Amino acid sequence: MDSNMSNRTFVDRVVGRLEALYLESVTGFLWWGVGYFPSHHFRRFFYRLFGMKIGSGSTLHMMGRIYDPRHIEIGADTIIGEKFSLDGRKQLANSQGGLSIGDHVDIASEVMIWTSQHDIHSDDFHAIEAKVEIGDYVFIGPRAIILPGVKIGKGAIIGAGAVVTKNVADGEIVAGVPAKVIGQRKSNNFNYKLGRARLFQ
Repeated sequence: MDSNMSNRTFVDRVVGRLEALYLESVTGFLWWGVGYFPSHHFRRFFYRLFGMKIGSGSTLHMMGRIYDPRHIEIGADTIIGEKFSLDGRKQLANSQGGLSIGDHVDIASEVMIWTSQHDIHSDDFHAIEAKVEIGDYVFIGPRAIILPGVKIGKGAIIGAGAVVTKNVADGEIVAGVPAKVIGQRKSNNFNYKLGRARLFQ
């Protein structure tokens, strides 16, 4: 029995290590080999090839870092600025990780969205994964950080540099570190398109 368990543990570790090496290679290739190429069509092709779901009219600007594209979904007419970080990690057993971004979402430059973090209160500092969900018509300002498990409601506004640690309701405007509600959008009947992405970026 102990021998069987030891063999299974060894195999699980080898498989886990191989998967980690594969995902690290994908991250590197998509960052260096794809992310710096100045063509939206080129980048979308490879992002989709490696499993990311990207809706019609959506685009991601250059120099982005993507972790595990297999569990990232982006809706239609969504634009993501340069030097972004998108985390789709969902590797742990029974993990609730992954990233979902809605339609007509405007994400500015250097925004970081994380679905995995360490449990700082645990003895082994193990990883925790929790899905991030971003609703339709959301705007996220430059250099904002969205942490694991956060849900951002339809039409919400995230101020530049904000660190979002808790859910944001529909239409709320939040800012600060940690992000707090500072207002509410006056309209809730959103009906706009973001337009085209910038060429060669």
